[in-house]
Amino acid sequence: MLENYSGATRVHVIVGDPIAQVKSPYGVTQAFESQGRDAICVPAHVAPADLTDWWAGTKRAQNIDGLIVTVPHKFACTAFCDELSERAAFLGTVNTVRRDKQGRWHGDMFDGLGYVRAMENNGCVLKNKRALLVGAGGAGSAIAHSLVLAGVSELAIHDPDNQRRQSLIDRLNSLKLGKVTQGSSDPTGFDVAVNATPIGMKESDPTPIDVTKINGDMFIGCVITAPAITPLIADARAKGCKTVTGADMFAQVRELMVNFLLEI
Repeated sequence: MLENYSGATRVHVIVGDPIAQVKSPYGVTQAFESQGRDAICVPAHVAPADLTDWWAGTKRAQNIDGLIVTVPHKFACTAFCDELSERAAFLGTVNTVRRDKQGRWHGDMFDGLGYVRAMENNGCVLKNKRALLVGAGGAGSAIAHSLVLAGVSELAIHDPDNQRRQSLIDRLNSLKLGKVTQGSSDPTGFDVAVNATPIGMKESDPTPIDVTKINGDMFIGCVITAPAITPLIADARAKGCKTVTGADMFAQVRELMVNFLLEI
């Protein structure tokens, strides 16, 4: 695969802090190849304080066609876009940005849509269900939006950042779909519970959702890709729950991102 790359290869960058845990560069590059495109995805480890300066230089490279955005830059990168999709504008966050032939940058957010697709593929029925979501960051806000659009009757959101959590709750309630409220780490009474935070990446991390309150009728999800099976998912499976992992999500999100980047 690498022997085919040359100065003509188009470049897409995935930016985050940290970045070592992401699986996207290989998977996205494979997807480009499967579409017959001479393109590659490469990682960039950029701290939040350096992000604006980094982007000012990066976008000047004429062979860079797109940007994939991961933690913690999904909110900040909206400012780099000349145009946002309706979904990204509503959420104020992006995970994919592409440059058109006129040099304008277009942003969209696929985390929520991809995650809901992964949940449904793993046997989760969301219509009229009660859901708990832990995390109101970039991925969490997108997943919350997609859960509401998918028809949950109630969505409770738990996040220690009170302002961020309440802002998301208020915006989602403005859609006048399912009821959106403040939640906690306790999943009692919910049909679905999802961790959309990085909590669980480290062995020393606490469990983001109280596993002692999980029962086998619940559907449990986690966005983390490394480790592939987080303690939350392992505990949920031990109790007989259907689950969805970060890898399941990535497979769906990758397809959406690649199609957007290649304008398919």
